Amino acid sequence: MKKLFVIIAVIGGVTLVKAQTIENNNHSTTGYIKSDGTIENNNHSTSGYIKSDGTIENKNHSTIGYIKNDGTIENKNHSTVGYVKRDGTVENNNHSTIGYIKDNGTVENNNHSTIGYARGIDREWAAVTYFFFNFN
Repeated sequence: MKKLFVIIAVIGGVTLVKAQTIENNNHSTTGYIKSDGTIENNNHSTSGYIKSDGTIENKNHSTIGYIKNDGTIENKNHSTVGYVKRDGTVENNNHSTIGYIKDNGTVENNNHSTIGYARGIDREWAAVTYFFFNFN
């Protein structure tokens, strides 16, 4: 019975940190975002973090930005760099549309050309990786 509990706990733990794939427009994997907010490159090396409070960190845990509850994206100095609207529209700091994140995870530029796929990833997290911060 103990063995069964341990196996279930391990399987459950693996499920909790499952990574969602970040892909380019050709469906090639460019990275991963784990459910705990860890951002990885295509080789699974950690390149950043999105903390539960919205803090965005680089791989060295230095703060590089913030995601606010209303979808505002800020840099490390709390200056607004953009917005993610509820409908998935991504805007720069001047409210000009720079892209879209569709309900199905398709990421588009401002001309509606597909630039990537982020299925199962929060819109704000996808916007952070595709439009606002470079984690390479």
